Amino acid sequence: MNRRRFLQLSASATGLFALRPLFAADGAAVPEGKCASFLLASDTHYLADKENPGAMDETSRDINARLIEWLNKLPGTDIPDEAGGGKVADVQGVIHSGDLIDTGDKNGEANVAMQKTEWAAFTADWGLNGGDGKLRYPVREVWGNHDGPQGKGHVIDGLKERNTRRKDVNVSANGMHFSWDWNGVHFINLGIVVGAAKEVERPRRYASLESLAFLTSDLAERVGDSGRPAVITHHVDVARYCAPLDAALVSKNEWDYADVAAYHAVLVKYRIAAILYGHTHVRKIFPWDGTTPKLGKDGPPVKGIAVFNTDNSAHFKSETQALMYFQITEKEVIAREFATPDAWLTAAWTPEVWRFPIA
Repeated sequence: MNRRRFLQLSASATGLFALRPLFAADGAAVPEGKCASFLLASDTHYLADKENPGAMDETSRDINARLIEWLNKLPGTDIPDEAGGGKVADVQGVIHSGDLIDTGDKNGEANVAMQKTEWAAFTADWGLNGGDGKLRYPVREVWGNHDGPQGKGHVIDGLKERNTRRKDVNVSANGMHFSWDWNGVHFINLGIVVGAAKEVERPRRYASLESLAFLTSDLAERVGDSGRPAVITHHVDVARYCAPLDAALVSKNEWDYADVAAYHAVLVKYRIAAILYGHTHVRKIFPWDGTTPKLGKDGPPVKGIAVFNTDNSAHFKSETQALMYFQITEKEVIAREFATPDAWLTAAWTPEVWRFPIA
């Protein structure tokens, strides 16, 4: 299937490319100078067989297996001119922005059995430091609401153990958050949401496990006034949670708006190259200034931090999936999307390239 036919079929049958991104730039995406190169995946939702919790659901197993194959073979391949041209670099690793498995938010003996099967499948496929699973590269994952919304459970315990074996990372005191460097760029992984602002005492829907405190101290100690660019990954999107709400509604939000404001207040002190997350199962790319983003195509340009809300990468209920490829230099972020209309049986580059200068 050639590229044009792929785009015709995917646009007509699935609407995969119907949402045209803002701020897409034309021209070859050739970075200058030292560059961190990596892939971003999200929302793999490994699912066990509900009738046989000790075995994987076949659809979920197969989609995830094909995703891993694409992640392994993309580096070194050509990128078409309409997606910026050049070749995919030999990436430093893969970031996974959460919802690793599907049933970590459910209770009961059968669901716990499913969680164990799903987690075992995830770790077997993705490995940890590169080459110790089916994935060739190191993986740096966060947990999502389907992995352990209250900060406990089988996946959370597994992540704490994995964090003790990661190479060249700085791990938080509670074992859940961590940071590292790739080619001059600092990366911080922070879980479901970033919080909690200590001056605001009210219940939160999801456990942040002191991710705001780790972010604050890690940036101060490991970036400081160096001017080095930093990349932040968490699971839940900021776009819907910037505006204040009536007190009765706040606790129902996935992310408390006071925590979002406190998060942005920390970030603006540094050169944040990008914020990465998944969760919404749709791609959105926009600059964020701390307020509710104006995502309409005719809105005025806004200065802010480049935000990349990536699509799901291997959800068992969807044929359309995607991953993203990033190159980050001292001066700019270059991003492309690689997508499939048929659960990774075939795939192609979205005909766009996004470039954001790092403020």
